[in-house]
Amino acid sequence: MPLDIPVLLDRLCYRYPSLLVDSVVEHLPGRRIVAVKNVTVNEDYFQGHFPGTPLMPGVMMIETLVQVAALLLLDEGEAPTRRAVLRGVNDAKFRRQVVPGDRLRLAVTHEGGKPGLAVARGVATVADRTVAEAELLLGIEYDEPDVHPTAIVHPGAAIGAGTVVGPYAVIGPGVRLGRGNRVGASAVIDGDTEIGDGCHVLSFASVGQIPQDLKFRGEATGLRIGHRNVFREFVTIHRGTRGGGGVTRIGDDNVFMAYAHVAHDCVIGSKTLFGNGATLGGHVVVEDGATISAGSGVHQFCHVGRQAFIGGYTVVTKDALPYARTVGNRARVYGLNRIGLERRGVPPETIAKLKRAFRYLLQSKLNTSQALEQIDGDPGLDCPEVAYLVEFIRESRQGSRRGVTLRRPLGRAEPAESENRV
Repeated sequence: MPLDIPVLLDRLCYRYPSLLVDSVVEHLPGRRIVAVKNVTVNEDYFQGHFPGTPLMPGVMMIETLVQVAALLLLDEGEAPTRRAVLRGVNDAKFRRQVVPGDRLRLAVTHEGGKPGLAVARGVATVADRTVAEAELLLGIEYDEPDVHPTAIVHPGAAIGAGTVVGPYAVIGPGVRLGRGNRVGASAVIDGDTEIGDGCHVLSFASVGQIPQDLKFRGEATGLRIGHRNVFREFVTIHRGTRGGGGVTRIGDDNVFMAYAHVAHDCVIGSKTLFGNGATLGGHVVVEDGATISAGSGVHQFCHVGRQAFIGGYTVVTKDALPYARTVGNRARVYGLNRIGLERRGVPPETIAKLKRAFRYLLQSKLNTSQALEQIDGDPGLDCPEVAYLVEFIRESRQGSRRGVTLRRPLGRAEPAESENRV
């Protein structure tokens, strides 16, 4: 969706009256933006800077970069709920003159910050030559909450600044919503539920309802959700039980597609993806970066490892290996999740070491204990990811864990690829 430049820049406080951005040519939401400004002789500031020899003032260069940064930081994909204000400029450098007829290419990258303050790096070029650069500090401020007149919000609920509550949504007395959240039409959020900033709960989702556990007797339990999570239509997330610790926990930057279900006392990390209808039983742990594909079910007390890939309509009854492709009913391991690791920027040398470790586990004639000893004794496999894989398998045999899935596909074996082909 193209950015509405005038609407977004109206939310940049104390800005120069004229818009200094002509068009956006690249946009990676929340991370990077590239815009264009054509410098013309009829710009107002050229009248005094300087008569007969017009030069674009350095302060206008900074203002132009700030406007581009505001487009990057204020875009929310829907009606904006935030405002930006320039708080500071660091390390500004003006390397070349900018004159009428120049075409400015303005690249701004979001480099992080802290709550309420964003740090961005802006670079302006003309014909691939840098003319100005600076670090920009922008304060981010939220509007007051916007609650639709038909929504039912209990007086005991806490609604953060910038949060939008849609028509016929229901929010219970123990709910605490952070800043900049969006609650869709007819969604329900109830119980002792805490949601961080920037989450999106779409229509008919149910978050924080009582668990589907026959032992539950109405005791006080809770649900804790981090930042920037997306809960699509008809997703159900249940709070915990006394026997499972009392709290269901979800980290940051997760996506739950329509009809996904998270049962009581589950612990979900960050940057996970749940396909349509993916279902977790109670007490399941899903670590960072894992994918649970559409229609899959994970048995209670199972553990899904870091960056694991669970294929569509898979039934997981034991722990699912980290970094692996686990597929089928009942689940079998189809080797390393190489494509997923590459997409997440895992170095090729680490992927090669994981492949060798998986050969010991899946393609050798060693039992699991012997394979782990071989991995431990192979100096060429020394890296944090392999160490975590070994620790995951050993811990899966302890306590209430159900063991780990190491079954290979029937009738085929994963080809033993050469390390040079990674």
